[in-house]
Amino acid sequence: VGYISENEKNIRAVTMRTDGWIERLVVKSVGDRVKEGDLLAELYSPKLVNAQEEFVQSLRLGNESLMSASAERLLVLGVSQRQLDELQELREVKNNVAIYAPQNGIISELSKREGMQISSSQTLFSIVDLSSVWLIVDVFERQAEWVKVGQKAKASLPFMPSTTWKGKVEYIYPSIDPKTRTLKVRLRFDNPDQRLKPNMYADVRILVSSKKKVLVIPREAVIRTGEETRVIIALGEGKFIPMPIQTGIETNDLTEVLSGLQEGDEVVVSSQFMIDSEASIKAALLKMTN
Repeated sequence: VGYISENEKNIRAVTMRTDGWIERLVVKSVGDRVKEGDLLAELYSPKLVNAQEEFVQSLRLGNESLMSASAERLLVLGVSQRQLDELQELREVKNNVAIYAPQNGIISELSKREGMQISSSQTLFSIVDLSSVWLIVDVFERQAEWVKVGQKAKASLPFMPSTTWKGKVEYIYPSIDPKTRTLKVRLRFDNPDQRLKPNMYADVRILVSSKKKVLVIPREAVIRTGEETRVIIALGEGKFIPMPIQTGIETNDLTEVLSGLQEGDEVVVSSQFMIDSEASIKAALLKMTN
């Protein structure tokens, strides 16, 4: 089981590079959808007005070096190339400077309102593109070695069980959680119709490389005590013995056995029915050993 998260590589912040005031907000609420190039806001900044006047003056004088320096200053202050070209063509200074969306997406943060003052480097908007999302899963410690970057994965949502999304392993986090003994793995899924939304839960299957000619047993025959993994071997004539084993890859209902069993050994499949706690596991195994 995993949960869907925003793809942090697809988040863009819209910040101010100079002090000013918000004269007009076109986008006024978190969750609004925008397209690249959409008008987000108009701001008044004395520095931007002065920089525009310098640029227009350089155009009138025909001074190439001053024109280049003035244009560079406007770009540094956050004026877009689109606005600079318009200023060069019309030669009209505008009191309000337009702020446009740098990408398609959804407004995920809006920290200011109309009439408020904003300082340089402050974030005005955050825009997240949900055309792809991350899916964060916790992999059990015993399965950590099975997971590799680039492996394919499939995901389904509990309320849409008939729909399957295809993705891949993008990143494996470097440490095990000491409390849950799990490893976080990040998957990436394309989400063109944006049906996958942040904080949704999903059932995930990571597809590992197949193996042939391996020893397997039914998964329900495996008894995990927390300290070791065992199975119950039937010796015949009503006699049983617990046997520690080392397991490998698991599928839907089979578990690979790396050591502890041989082909032909009879294992008890229904041994789990009498076990409801770690204490009862140890007690049951101790009785069989004695």
